[in-house]
Amino acid sequence: MAVQMQEEMRRLQGQLRYEPTAKRIRAEAAGRTLVDSRRAILVWEAHRVIPGYAVPEEDIAAEAAPAAGAGPVSAFGRSHGPGQELTLWGSGFALPAAAFRPDDPDLSQFLLLDFGAFDRWREDGQDIEGHPRDPFHRVDARPGSQRVRVEFNGMVLAESTSPVLVYETMLPVRTYLARSDVDFALLEPSERTSLCPYKGRASYWSVRGADPRGRNIAWSYEQTLPDAGHLKDLIAFYNERAEIRSEDATSPEQAPARNTVA
Repeated sequence: MAVQMQEEMRRLQGQLRYEPTAKRIRAEAAGRTLVDSRRAILVWEAHRVIPGYAVPEEDIAAEAAPAAGAGPVSAFGRSHGPGQELTLWGSGFALPAAAFRPDDPDLSQFLLLDFGAFDRWREDGQDIEGHPRDPFHRVDARPGSQRVRVEFNGMVLAESTSPVLVYETMLPVRTYLARSDVDFALLEPSERTSLCPYKGRASYWSVRGADPRGRNIAWSYEQTLPDAGHLKDLIAFYNERAEIRSEDATSPEQAPARNTVA
């Protein structure tokens, strides 16, 4: 019987999963490199969609000891499998509960590392921020040929005939537009920022004077990672809160005029 891949991936989320990586993984804390491994694996804890790094204990330049007050509980308070939290320590430093030894026999030679306990991570020579990258996660951007109109409470926030469609694994399709196609007179910058390990750092905009649905309704990656340079400075709106209308650009129907602002 044929299996739909996305449904199978969702089914597996309830299990502890892992995948070896050929990349050299390094992590720094306390002003020194504490992890340096060419034998790392990526581990997805049960019911987690984001992986973590795990390495053989001998690839860690620190001692591992049971974390104070910890026992066979969840890793970093979020794992659904048994194991033991560990503190990594050495001369002049201690990283409480920075590692976790799972009881699973297939992973018994590895320590799962808390990404946030370290100051810097690298895959080969590239810094990794936010969380490790999932090798099964793709971000594909394709130029669209349709006419796109973005509305909110009857206001036209943007119109474009040259959208960029972004297809990201397990996420809704997002429509990115050139800044020249966005009516910034209706938007105001937000204080919110976010970090995507696949795309970069994003800034947000809100609809001026709008209700909470209009807050942080649009975002743009002004600082992109090398693999996402084509998205730099484009603007996207949340499909869930803005009404994004799309039609064939060859249609004779003309889009309505843009809002005018006094």
